[in-house]
Amino acid sequence: MQPLTLFDKIWAQHEILKADNGLSLMWIDRHYVHEGSFQGFDKVEARGEKVARPDLTFGIADHYVPTARGRVFNDPSLKRMVDQLVANTGKHGVMLMGLNDPRQGIVHVVGPEQGLTIPGLVIVCGDSHTATHGALGSIAIGIGASEVSHVLLTQTLWQKKPKRMRVTVDGKAGPGIGAKDIALSIIAKIGTNGAQGHAVEYAGGAVRALTMEGRLTLCNLAIESGARTGMVAPDETTFAYVKGRPFAPKGADFERAVEVWQRLPSDADAAFDTEVSLDASAIAPVVTWGTSPEDTLPIDAAVPDPAQVVDPARADQMRGALEYMGLSPRQKLTDIRVDLAERASVGSVPGTTVWAVVTLFYVWLILLAMLAKRMHPIGDEASTERSNY
Repeated sequence: MQPLTLFDKIWAQHEILKADNGLSLMWIDRHYVHEGSFQGFDKVEARGEKVARPDLTFGIADHYVPTARGRVFNDPSLKRMVDQLVANTGKHGVMLMGLNDPRQGIVHVVGPEQGLTIPGLVIVCGDSHTATHGALGSIAIGIGASEVSHVLLTQTLWQKKPKRMRVTVDGKAGPGIGAKDIALSIIAKIGTNGAQGHAVEYAGGAVRALTMEGRLTLCNLAIESGARTGMVAPDETTFAYVKGRPFAPKGADFERAVEVWQRLPSDADAAFDTEVSLDASAIAPVVTWGTSPEDTLPIDAAVPDPAQVVDPARADQMRGALEYMGLSPRQKLTDIRVDLAERASVGSVPGTTVWAVVTLFYVWLILLAMLAKRMHPIGDEASTERSNY
């Protein structure tokens, strides 16, 4: 039997048929919808149809909801979108975790927290960072409005099978090095389009050492490298995280599920279209100096000089980024003053100013901790214990 990757195994289990044009019709196990999914529901309504599998569809108000106490909407159009989600899920019998539901939160966090996201599934949501769910060993894909309606109507989706890439991060990461540093180091190495057209499996000792929260971060950022999705093979960390969650299998069902999940990891001789390797011990605390996740450097480096870049388009992009960030070529990153009032801007996408500045602040804390450790050495066991706080 031909050795298979984690992605290949799950894809094969969900492929209903393959058309002559190369597209595969895939069965969807979980469909997460939010207030931005109203266009998909509108198309269902226009056809006079009902949601095909409301039991596999889950509504979560998360994209445009206020987080302040009292949840007052300053924009009536956003409130209208949330009201539409309530109406659409109610009409079609779809479970909703709405504003007043204690389970409500970020859609890509709620799924794993509630045990709805488990290994071996194919998951879709109308959001580009749906890949987050791949941390539990599932194929998770962000889809557009027309695809949302297709899944609502049929619980299936036409997809072109992507190539497979394995990113192996071996070795032991240094103190304070987390999933964000690993992810940005990967992007710095392969570029923001380096994984385009691929499903990425993250592997290696440093990935296995991550908590589930760290793995969720890593897979979330797969999209910033151009990947179609990101995945981590399920292991004991995964099983321990899933066990006991509200919608996870219980008792004997859970034990049987684990037996199945243990067969999901890529076979030893499975072939990947692309292989990328990093040494975790060489990864330093990382910050973004520009406006793209690939504008990434270790904290002890200096801002690059666009004049030294051969590609004119890249040089122009760098100059624009430096102007926006208020930085100068060859400026040491450790010399940048952390001033949230002047430098921070509102944003949630990696590579924005707030990401870089807030990251820089935490990196300074890490460097101070590392300095303290050198001055007052402690044993490995105590060091590990302290790093958890």
